[in-house]
Amino acid sequence: MNVREARAGAADVQQWVLGAPSMSTVDRSVPGGVLAAELSQYCAMLGDDVLILAHRLSEWGVRALELEESAALGGIALDLLEQARILLHRAGEVEGAGRDEDRLAYFRPAEDFRNVRLVEIDCGPGPGGDFPATAARLLLFAAWRHAVFERLAGSRDAVLAALAAGSLNRLARHRDHAAQWVIRFGDADGDSARRMAAGIQRVWPLTAELFVPHPVEARLADLGCGVDPAQVRDQVGGVLDEVFSVARLQRPEPADFGVFARPGGRDGVHTGDFEFLVADMQYLARSG
Repeated sequence: MNVREARAGAADVQQWVLGAPSMSTVDRSVPGGVLAAELSQYCAMLGDDVLILAHRLSEWGVRALELEESAALGGIALDLLEQARILLHRAGEVEGAGRDEDRLAYFRPAEDFRNVRLVEIDCGPGPGGDFPATAARLLLFAAWRHAVFERLAGSRDAVLAALAAGSLNRLARHRDHAAQWVIRFGDADGDSARRMAAGIQRVWPLTAELFVPHPVEARLADLGCGVDPAQVRDQVGGVLDEVFSVARLQRPEPADFGVFARPGGRDGVHTGDFEFLVADMQYLARSG
């Protein structure tokens, strides 16, 4: 093997390590009729969702109920970070302003993030939550994300379509993993069931936001590039009804996720502690 072949081989290895081969041959042009700025914003929305949730899950470290669960949460966080990396890279390249995924993740102010607020609240291990709240949030998010990505797999944007199709199996595993914990706690007696019900109550007020489209989401859905999240409301509700039935849990009121009026996380309006979360996440990159 000569030097050129060795370098090519090393590049192939790096691509596999970074999970890039499936994306390397995808058409990266902006579909006709789609505004680059809106496609960039949409990718940032989807990327911010998983970036922030990965950060929240990583806070558990080895604090979960058992070491196996600590490893499971870490694996889920890594899966979400891989989605975030691809989506924020896409947002940067479409934007054309010289910002890559690292600049978008670590050098934007908190008000420029566009994630739904469900992913940012403290569900534990801090004093604002408990492990059952983390399980409830993961169930809600993964069920919603899986339903959205099933539709996004048909996107006219080839990058989004490839990412969505390639993520479905992992998202299904995330959803089912969380469902098992919800059932385990909810179907138990006494304190476990009470904690699970409290965890659901903790996250339920933020679920309505998941199903109200931002104007950018609505326009891209009309153009065949994005997904109108209102379309997945019934599908997600069906998943929750099944899990809650087995877990012997009641859906909080209102049972249809409630009413949400903008502005919200998609508009850059976040919960009170979000600036501290972003500062913690960005500290090392900004101090380097």
